[in-house]
Amino acid sequence: MATEILAPMAGKIVRVEIDPGTNVVEDMEILFIEAMKMETPIYAPCDGIINKILKKEGDDVEEDDVIALMQ
Repeated sequence: MATEILAPMAGKIVRVEIDPGTNVVEDMEILFIEAMKMETPIYAPCDGIINKILKKEGDDVEEDDVIALMQ
């Protein structure tokens, strides 16, 4: 079963650090969301492989939007 990575706040995706298929470890930076002129890193919640990135740079997100899937 895939693990959903959720946006913790509303904002804009400003930088994606990984590609689908990338092996990640817990707390590795996956992407950055900008809100109120501050960039916030989004971290991998656990060790695994990124299956799909659902948002791209420039996309707006709302709190709790699914931004990536991993297993």
